[in-house]
Amino acid sequence: MPCLATSDRYTLPLPAGHRFPIAKYGLIREQLLWQGVATEPDFYDPGFCPEEDILRVHSLEYWHKIRDQQLSAAEVRRLGLPQSPELTRRSLSSSAGTLESAKRALRDGVGLNLAGGTHHAFRDRGEGFCVLNDVAIAAAHLLHHGLARQVLVVDVDVHQGDGTASIFAREPRVFTFSMHAGANYPLRKEQSDLDVALDLGTGDAEYLRILRETLPRLLAAVQPDFVFYLAGVDVLATDKLGKLALTQTGCRHRDEYVLGLCHQHRLPVAVCMGGGYSERLADIVDAHCNTFRTAFELWG
Repeated sequence: MPCLATSDRYTLPLPAGHRFPIAKYGLIREQLLWQGVATEPDFYDPGFCPEEDILRVHSLEYWHKIRDQQLSAAEVRRLGLPQSPELTRRSLSSSAGTLESAKRALRDGVGLNLAGGTHHAFRDRGEGFCVLNDVAIAAAHLLHHGLARQVLVVDVDVHQGDGTASIFAREPRVFTFSMHAGANYPLRKEQSDLDVALDLGTGDAEYLRILRETLPRLLAAVQPDFVFYLAGVDVLATDKLGKLALTQTGCRHRDEYVLGLCHQHRLPVAVCMGGGYSERLADIVDAHCNTFRTAFELWG
């Protein structure tokens, strides 16, 4: 049975009108309980990410800036979130969620984090609401401890996973695959091991066709023994920042396809949320809940 990492620390106060929908983390948990997808014992608090894991992918100078709230005004603007002790704790807890999800995936086949996917965090800086790169931290942990031989990152957030691509640019044991809107943030893209840049306005049929043509070949070529799935829901047509045109049904079919392939090939997979910025918070919550429901249907 899948386990879900979550914590009250995943949320924190933000200035009124801030465009980051921080409330979604608690609402997704409530919705999964209300829908009967999960029960209270399925949730656990992952704690805090150890410093040794952070420093495998982030510089000591950057980590100390985060730890001690010493970011410059320019660095805070680039990050897009106000620095605070609460933000540091949130980042440590969210990163722990993906790390613990990876460990549980090795045991259960799948591990789920009700946060994470902070793929714009680079080794020496944070950008785009991303402080610490949780997937990079977890992947480096698996490799360091001999728990994985070849990692595949499947990043289908609408924005390119530039931080993850940069961190692992010279690490052949991590293959980074990013399928994203081409003419969108970040303006300056990094080079993933495989980038698929979609035309603006791409809808369900074309999106799923490209995914179904790409992912099986990728699994055959890379031969991973562990997968990280970054399931951003900012691909929805209702998303304010996404510029693609997927429906809720198309987004759910995306999750069913990716997770179904992992299940079929008996590949352990750690799932994290990524972005979602629809005007209606319910659109974000419903799409993320579909991701977790799919995992429960496959591994439950």
